Amino acid sequence: MTIDTSAPTRVRPGEIARALADDPDAWVTRVRLSNEGRWYERLHRDEEYEVWLISWLPGQSTGLHDHGGSRGAFAVALGSLEERDLGASRTLGPGELREFGAEHVHEVRNTSAAPAVSVHVYSPPLSTMRRFELTTEGELIQLVEEEAEQW
Repeated sequence: MTIDTSAPTRVRPGEIARALADDPDAWVTRVRLSNEGRWYERLHRDEEYEVWLISWLPGQSTGLHDHGGSRGAFAVALGSLEERDLGASRTLGPGELREFGAEHVHEVRNTSAAPAVSVHVYSPPLSTMRRFELTTEGELIQLVEEEAEQW
């Protein structure tokens, strides 16, 4: 898939994520696996949105986090991932998509026995990300705020 950046459009993160996840020729040779943590590479960034390719080994997780006011989506390209937000947990397999708004807090993790690959799209591009912990009473506590330059 080639991302057309020639004309401004109303960005639809879900459409971009799904189209790219469904086109492995556009990314499969870039994927790396890392025992140290999730591997990720930014595939595209402009003023409207950015696209990330992420690989996950079994047990790897994001921890609870937000997207600094960006809305977004991710599509599973290979394997399966579990998403946990403050209300529910769901497992997504190849071709499945999860879209979310600017205030969404979630954790994504690979709970399977095999590697997984996903495509993530954020609009506008991420500038910050806050990491959280959930107390046993269900209270969300901010641990840290990261700036985009830290990734």
